Amino acid sequence: MITIKVPCSSANIGPGFDVIGLALSIWLELRVEVVKSEASDAPLNCVITYEGEGAEEVPLSADSNLVTRTALYVLRCHGQRAFPAETRVHIINPIPLGRGLGSSGAAVVAGVVLGNEVGKLGLTKARMLDYCLMIERHPDNVAAALYGGFVGTYLNDLSPEDTSRKEIPLSEVLVEPAGGVDTGKAPPEPPHNIGHYMKFSWAPEIKAIAIIPQFEVSTAKARDVLPTSYSRADLVFNLQRIALLPSALGRSPPDAEQIYLAMQDKVHQPYRKELIPGLPEILHSVTPKSHPGLCGICLSGAGPTILALATENFEGIAKVILEMFKKTGIECTWKLLEPAEEGTTVTYG
Repeated sequence: MITIKVPCSSANIGPGFDVIGLALSIWLELRVEVVKSEASDAPLNCVITYEGEGAEEVPLSADSNLVTRTALYVLRCHGQRAFPAETRVHIINPIPLGRGLGSSGAAVVAGVVLGNEVGKLGLTKARMLDYCLMIERHPDNVAAALYGGFVGTYLNDLSPEDTSRKEIPLSEVLVEPAGGVDTGKAPPEPPHNIGHYMKFSWAPEIKAIAIIPQFEVSTAKARDVLPTSYSRADLVFNLQRIALLPSALGRSPPDAEQIYLAMQDKVHQPYRKELIPGLPEILHSVTPKSHPGLCGICLSGAGPTILALATENFEGIAKVILEMFKKTGIECTWKLLEPAEEGTTVTYG
């Protein structure tokens, strides 16, 4: 038995659009067993069972489920056309889908690790990151989920030759989701060192309050509302704050006022207000002065989840934001989370 655990993640922290990510303590879990047999009746030798978020809508065929189709891509890059017979994958997923908590990033990371394990490929984490980034081009989510903790990332340019082959399975967050077409050819292996990351310090006093509205926002739709160009003033605004934010969140004891100011953003949050009722009011009225214990507040990923960083008064802060959403007719749940410093883990037995 192989157990793979991948944390959820919050991307775009404050001004860090497509740059800064944070792994958090909700875990996607795969329980994997390879039952040695001559052959399997299951398509591609893989039987999938699933429990948790989205159980009624998640596909259970190996070539369409995001976890297993990612694993198939990795296997086929290494000359293995299907799973070993017979592979049984039980997926336990408590990460809300389409809420800005990195559900697809976690699935992609889990799939790459799954392919590495059942194929006995011996890939390093650095090489696995390359495979993740061929499928999902958001390094802040996948690097945080793979390596854990609070990370800064960047993605190198990829040529059309690297990315246009139809055997590459794109994740749901890209504009045109595709399962990857099995043409019988070996898919293109990723170039080396597609993306890079650096892990930042995190003040131990700070926890994350995730306010999770009961509706979904697709990443593709959330990107469609963003402008194609920005003013110099708005870009400088974000650059000034992103230069301070990692140090501010790593300093103990935390300076709440400095963190709050450093988490302001003019690149993506203002443009997503139409998708998330009440967003501007929440971001501007919940402050360290009005709510003791709060350090900073932002949209988690593409939303609609709100991430409030705080050192105390967790329930009080959560209740205020829940009430603000309720005024717009939106029901929410909330969770108190901590950074998942160890990232993705694999255990045996």
